[in-house]
Amino acid sequence: MPTFPASAMIDTNGVSLEVFEQGAGKPVIMCHGWPEHAYSWRHQIPAVAAAGYHVIVPNQRGYGHSSKPAAVEAYDIVSLTGDLVGLLDHYGYQDALFVGHDWGAIVVWNMALLHPERVAGVINLSVPFMRRGTREWVEFWEEKLGPDFYIVHFNRQPGVAAAVFEANTENFLRNLYHTEQWLEEAPDLGGGMRMLAIAERDHMPGKLLMSEEELQVFVKAFKHSGFSGGINWYRNFTRNWHTLAAVEQRVRCPTLMIHGEYDRVPPVADLQDFVPNLEMATLDCGHWIMQERPAQTNELILGWLPRHYPA
Repeated sequence: MPTFPASAMIDTNGVSLEVFEQGAGKPVIMCHGWPEHAYSWRHQIPAVAAAGYHVIVPNQRGYGHSSKPAAVEAYDIVSLTGDLVGLLDHYGYQDALFVGHDWGAIVVWNMALLHPERVAGVINLSVPFMRRGTREWVEFWEEKLGPDFYIVHFNRQPGVAAAVFEANTENFLRNLYHTEQWLEEAPDLGGGMRMLAIAERDHMPGKLLMSEEELQVFVKAFKHSGFSGGINWYRNFTRNWHTLAAVEQRVRCPTLMIHGEYDRVPPVADLQDFVPNLEMATLDCGHWIMQERPAQTNELILGWLPRHYPA
């Protein structure tokens, strides 16, 4: 089990964040996704720190022991990126290299849009840049994917999913954190809200991508925090769409995008049009890229950093 740095509570942007850090040098801030934890970066933190960087990994608002504001709008993109600006100010840094996975990638993309002067570069995993189109996102997904699509469900039936996940925390995380499930026949989840089915199902295809001891780190964290804070990030998609109306949809800093070949999140064919300074790589894994393929992920990150953000 990888060693993990101790945490400190840091006040920023009106909340307190549980932050883990290691190393010294230029800052690299790693942002986890849903439903994850700073511990998701356990394989990358020591490797990047050893390469000469100050690695800073927060449990973002709603996660771990970080603050969990009650108001839904407290989890909008202005608040989430504002937390990262606050971390830079706390440590006295003008800018940093930001690394994001899943929802963390969405936050990092928007950090580059809303605070480009604070972003020296971007490394994102799984979720490509989601440009703002003419249709509001949740409404569009509801029309194309139906009311049972999990993001639509989170928005239209608030509280339902969080209650199911909290009643089945260990089972949900155990079933979700799987790899190589593409080698087996997909189960029939009843055609309903797939995330709820995952939480209540006894067994999912594939294999657990971590040890039992590592799994318990996540289980303990979510038994403390619950799931409503993280779900509230999704409940701000509509608000974020309106917020970004006047923001240029262009990420100009050096960027590395890492995809998982079997990830359900598809690549974007014209990503280079909106992220012109882009390099891309694909690993033979699913959604949990840095945990499924830690050595290969580290190799890509450590190969890219000296060329675009030397220590």
